[in-house]
Parts: sequence; structure tokens; C-alpha cells
Amino acid sequence: MANLKTEYPRPQLVRDQWKNLNGEWNFSFDDDQVGWSEKWYQTFPEQRQTINVPFAYQAANSGIGDPSFHDVVWYHRTFSVPADWEGKEIILHFGAVDYRAWVYVNGELITFHEGGHTPFSANITSVITGGNSANQLVVRVEDPSEDVTIPRGKQYWHEQSASIFYTRTTGIWQTVWLEAIEQTHLAKIRWTPDIDQGDIQLEADIAGKVGPDTLLEVDISFQGQKIVAETITVFEHYLKRSINIRNRFTDRSNIHGPGWYWSPEHPNLFDVSLRLIRAGKVKDEVGSYFGMRKVSIDNGKWMLNNKPYYQKLVLDQGYFPGGLLTAPSDNALKQDIDLAKQMGFNGARKHQKVEDPRYLYWADKLGFLVWGEMANCSEYSESAVQRISNEWADVIKRDYSHPSIVAWVPLNESWGISRVAHEKQQQDHSLAMYYLTKSLDQTRPALSNEGWEHTISDICGIHNYSTAEAMEKAYQTTESAIHAQPANRAIYADGFHYRGEPIMITEYGGIAYEVGDKGWGYSAVQSSDDLVEAYRAVTTALLKSPVVQGFCYTQLTDVEQEINGLLTYDRQPKCDLDKIKQINNL
Repeated sequence: MANLKTEYPRPQLVRDQWKNLNGEWNFSFDDDQVGWSEKWYQTFPEQRQTINVPFAYQAANSGIGDPSFHDVVWYHRTFSVPADWEGKEIILHFGAVDYRAWVYVNGELITFHEGGHTPFSANITSVITGGNSANQLVVRVEDPSEDVTIPRGKQYWHEQSASIFYTRTTGIWQTVWLEAIEQTHLAKIRWTPDIDQGDIQLEADIAGKVGPDTLLEVDISFQGQKIVAETITVFEHYLKRSINIRNRFTDRSNIHGPGWYWSPEHPNLFDVSLRLIRAGKVKDEVGSYFGMRKVSIDNGKWMLNNKPYYQKLVLDQGYFPGGLLTAPSDNALKQDIDLAKQMGFNGARKHQKVEDPRYLYWADKLGFLVWGEMANCSEYSESAVQRISNEWADVIKRDYSHPSIVAWVPLNESWGISRVAHEKQQQDHSLAMYYLTKSLDQTRPALSNEGWEHTISDICGIHNYSTAEAMEKAYQTTESAIHAQPANRAIYADGFHYRGEPIMITEYGGIAYEVGDKGWGYSAVQSSDDLVEAYRAVTTALLKSPVVQGFCYTQLTDVEQEINGLLTYDRQPKCDLDKIKQINNL
């Protein structure tokens, strides 16, 4: 099977036959919106630029680096289909395109997608030519720069970034790729671990013809040793099967401990090979993996694998110099996790960004907790409700099987619901997003409105950028914690109250230390030593609290004008990282 280290863009459903389409494409702005009338999808304009996909045109790594507004852009490239793919279905995949995309192959519209953070694909078999023939691929993208009712996260609706908002991302910003499959194939797989029973539950959607002559072979290995080899007859297009893992271990001395559970300290993963066979012929073969871990809340305690666990998270915006939302390399995603772990953090809250699946692969592999968060709208409207609801459901569907994800955050700091504290309609939207999340995933906690003005949440997440002295006073008791009002915002919206959920300080710190470029932070220091001592003061105040069960420090890196990172924007340490680790390990 394909090696995950080859940067396969969908790491939990891996096939050998795929082709990366990243690289140099033709590109054109369409400020006058004449592309459709002039049929650019058939004949791309001669007056054009080139762009390095998957970097957005605003990013320097794209080769363009233009931060100004261009709401409609077009892409073009040619591609050929490998000769050994003949007779197979050819699927065209897009990791993410912000915000609306129309995709044409050889002059024909093959798909439309709305949503800037989630993948989509199309079967292009009927419109392409094989052999060495050049197929024409054209993508039209529309990204309304000033529309604040689309899920945009930290992308600013003005041309120049400012305050907590950054340069926008328009168009293709994750990998574009081709894949060859048989008509009968595995369309989707989903893993749900149950450590209490020692089971892993496999769900699979199977496309094409199935019946008594259709078999699914499942091989599961752990640390190079095969522990499961099962064959399942596939009678229907949806398959659900629980497979016991615990009883497959010949050495049972440590089955309830870290020997096979997944955690940041022991990121154990099980490797899987699945083969779909019909009438004696292999129709599909994919590689996957899963982790056996459990996230739960028991008597007000946040639990990992049935034991209380203190989360020490760092806020990670997922922006990169030169690339914006797109990492310059797969290794850069891995490096961010390595650096955070080096400082003693056991996870990250990916803030206002739906991260590339390759980041989640490294979090699974290296052992790193992740709070998955939706990029929010900035204003409320019926369109905003529909857009964020649809896209958030796709996010959960995409990322459900990653063991590293331990919480879902659909809404943050009342963004897009600015009147939620008092207005029932926006409270109902907050509740709807919470219950939508729970309807799709019962295995993880969800927060209705991270930071303050919660309706119903499984975790009481509080944002507080106060001094160490104020933090220590605020979090002496549960009562003082839920009645403090950092930023003059109530922790619960009108009509809602604390129900015993774990209390965590999910944004704090924000200590600015200027290294080279000027910028801002929530507070400021003048030296590396001062940064360490300021971090020590606010973090120790939380670690001493008898009610706080976890924290998330703001933040991992500087981003553009925001300089409150422990690392610079280009990932250089601002202080001795070992000293940060020593504080976190107190």
C-alpha cells in the first residue's frame, strides 16, 4: 500500500494509484467577471499569470503575493492519465477551495462546491481521454472578500490585515489530486473505538455492485504484528461491524494500560489493510489506521481512557509566512507539533481554522490532542446559519476517525452570534450547532460557544487575559470561576447556567514580545527572560487552581501583526523552550 509518508492527502483511506496535481498552473484574475461570457472554461485567456498550487494568490509562495481584492479568479492546467489506469474510474479530488468553485474538465462542468474548508470530488471518467492525451482542467473560484456571512475565520474583510484578523485566502489552498478506482470500491470508512469492550467499530460505505460474491477482508496489525484477519460478506452498501481487539493480544499483561491505548504519552496506532473482493477479484485495496482511546466526562472530570487528564493546550492559528493557511511543506505541519510538545504542551486548539488532514495525521502519529474548530462567520443571517451548518457537518464527517481530536468547537466567542447573550434566535442557533455536533458524534465533547456566553456545552471554556493575580483570585472556587466576567462577558447566556461541566481556561496569556517586527498583544514584555517569567506567573496561577482542569495558552506563534507567540512567525523560539516545559510540568 501507499506509504503515508509520501504525503497522501487523505491519510485514513490510502490507495496506491493516485497522482498529485499540485505545482504550476495558469491563473487569471477576473475582476470584470467576463470569464463565463468569454468561455474561459473552453479557451483560457492568453493574458495570464502562473500560480504555484496549492498556495492562494495572496500568499508569497504562490508566486503572486497580492493581498488586494480579487473576488473571482480562474485556474487552468493540463493533465494526463497514467496508462496503467485504463479501464478504471478516475476521480478528481480537491482538499479545499475557498469559497465557491466551479470545476470544468475538457470544457464540461463536472461539479460545483460551496465551502472553503472541506474536500470535494467528482468522477471525471466520462469526459477525459486516456493515454498521453492532454486533458484540460479549469477551475473558476468566487470568494466574496467583504461578505461577513460566510465562514471565514480569521480572514479579514479589509485588504490590509489588522488586530486579530489576517490576510485572506482565495481559491485552491489544499492539495488537488487524481485517483483511480474500480466501479465497486470503498467510498468511506469510519472508525469508532470502544476501550471498555475492547472493540473497534468499522463502518464502511461501499459503492458499486455488492452481494453474496462480495467480500471485505480486514487485516489489523499492531506494532508490526497481525492481530486480526477477518472476512466479511458484503450484502448491502452500508456495512457496520465491531471487531474485538483486546482478546487478540497473546500478551495480556498490560492490556488495560498504556501498552495499546492511544494518548499523547503513548500514541499507539493500529494499522489496517482492507481488500474488497468481488467474484474472486480484488476490486479495491486501501490502507488505514485507528487509535484505541476514549474521551469522556465523568462526575465533572475530563477523562482520557477513563482517567482524569489535565489538558495543556496551546492556541494554534495555523498560519505560515509565505503560505498563509497553507503550510510550506508536510514537515512544517509536523514541526509545529514537535515544537509544541518540546514546550510541554500536550495538545492544541486549532483556532478558527479547519486544518489540513496531514496535520491530523501527524497529531495522531506523534500523540497530540486537538480541539477541532470551525472557521466562523462574523455576522448573523439566515444564509450564515445555512452555510456554517452545512460545512460544519462536512468537517465532522471528514475528521471523525482521528484519535487526536478530543473536542469540537463549532462557535467561538459569539462570532456570528453577537446578540446570543440575550436574543433567543441566536441562542437557538448556538444550541442547534451543539446538537448538530452531538447528532453526528457522540464520542467527543462539544462546546456551544467557546469562551463565554455558553448555552449548553460539555466543557465550560473561558477566555481570560487578566493578570496572574486576577486569575488566581477568579479560579479559587467553582462559584468564583463561573461568576467572573472577563472582557465583561458573562460565562453563560441568559437563561442558561453551569451544570457541573469541567472548567477550562481556553484562552489566556497573549503576552507580546517584539522580535524584529512591531505588533500587538494582550500584554507586553521587553525580553526573553521577562516572557518566561510572565508565562510562569499566569500559568502557575491556573495550575494552582483547584477547579481548573486544563488550559490553552495564546499562542504558539506570532501571526502577521499579532506578536503574542512563544515562537516568531517563522517558528524561531523567543525564549528558552525548556523553561516553558518546566513550567508546564509543574
